[in-house]
Amino acid sequence: MNSLIDILYKVTINAVVGTTNLNIENIHFNSRSIAINDLFVAIKGTVVDGHDYIETALQQGAIAVVCEQLPKTLKEGVSYIEVENSSSALAVMASNYYGNPSGNLKLVGITGTNGKTTIATLLFQLFKKAGFKVGLLSTVVVKVDTKDYKATHTTPDSLTINRYLKEMNDDGVEFCFMEVSSHGIHQKRTEGLVFEGGVFTNLTHDHLDYHDTFAEYRDVKKTFFDNLGKHAFAITNADDKNGAIMLQNTKAKQYKYGLKNYADYKAQILENSFSGMLLKVNDSEVWTKLIGRFNASNVLAIYATADLLGLEKTEILRLISVLESVSGRFQYLISEEKITAIVDYAHTPDALKNVLETINNIRSKNEELITVVGCGGDRDVTKRPKMGHIASALSTKVIFTSDNPRTEVPQTIMEAIEKGVEPQNFKKTLSIVDRKQAIKTACQLANAGDIILIAGKGHETYQEVNGERTDFDDFKIVDELLKRLQK
Repeated sequence: MNSLIDILYKVTINAVVGTTNLNIENIHFNSRSIAINDLFVAIKGTVVDGHDYIETALQQGAIAVVCEQLPKTLKEGVSYIEVENSSSALAVMASNYYGNPSGNLKLVGITGTNGKTTIATLLFQLFKKAGFKVGLLSTVVVKVDTKDYKATHTTPDSLTINRYLKEMNDDGVEFCFMEVSSHGIHQKRTEGLVFEGGVFTNLTHDHLDYHDTFAEYRDVKKTFFDNLGKHAFAITNADDKNGAIMLQNTKAKQYKYGLKNYADYKAQILENSFSGMLLKVNDSEVWTKLIGRFNASNVLAIYATADLLGLEKTEILRLISVLESVSGRFQYLISEEKITAIVDYAHTPDALKNVLETINNIRSKNEELITVVGCGGDRDVTKRPKMGHIASALSTKVIFTSDNPRTEVPQTIMEAIEKGVEPQNFKKTLSIVDRKQAIKTACQLANAGDIILIAGKGHETYQEVNGERTDFDDFKIVDELLKRLQK
């Protein structure tokens, strides 16, 4: 049990009704999880307002409530703490409840539109190979050194984050790499955490279903750097025009990486092929199995982070050369018929453009480049025609299909994508709602030497339709289909 007064340390409190001299068993923001002697935090969500469930929480045994508005009727024997922002209070309380675990290891947050998963995962790989105990909080998986847990959000809720960090403390983890999403920052999930450093990758068109404008999306990302302490480092991408904005108010020590612009950490691509790249990083050459200009930028961010965390430069380069690509990020196979199939998570216009340009820079132009792509339902609708325009302009054939339609009609999503196709590219395109059939058609259209790109879902092993998730793994499906067609 933890004392309520200790849990509330550093929380901005407006009013207290009752005593803070209580012992709390657990903290919950879901009333259904409440048990006797628990603390309930009422959070105003985008769909549900936790204040409507205070009475339910009390009936289940809560002895204290943290809220932004006190209920009209106060129950005797219950402590009520009124705060300015319940989400912010929850993050600070979660950190206190678990013993402020982020301060007992070196936590690095990676934020930006694209590249977060690759950078966080490869930093985990690199530090593991260097002999350290390491943690990872990512879109794909949560790792506590050798233990894996299923990830549910890019940035989990603050209780979950601190629970994993506490487990990392107990296991002797020294470094943790964490994806920090704009949703997570906006919902205060990372408040109360002590970051050793932050990395900014890039900012492109995404999540405008959640953030009203691009400027708001950018400014939310910026608050992560604004809140870094003076002991921390802030690394930003000099090749992204928003990189300098991220550093404007930060107290952290500032560093830049870039392929094109002046930076503390610079790289040049010397060779580029489907088997990897030869890079010149500052004054040293290194071979990496990763592919494409966007991955050269990711490698540079990894190198900079490892250097600032104290690893020896030649050791970092050696470890970079043995890093394996991340699941669903430019993951490829070559069939017996010499057809190359690439699966990538590219679900934003910029990410799709990067992947297609990378393929076009490597291929000889004698092959077909067949792209299978869709857009998720119940998400930013403004990017759909942009995806259609990019896919049709940079591929020789395109099959528009379903992604995760969620509660939307797949055909409606595909029609929105098709609106971005210019007249001269119409003849390149097909529309097939069934994603497996779309992938099968791409395999049937491909000849020896051709390239198939399946974009949008990457590492995901499901397809979500009307609230139901069914098994669906792009990489497994294309592998099976190509083998079947060879017979």
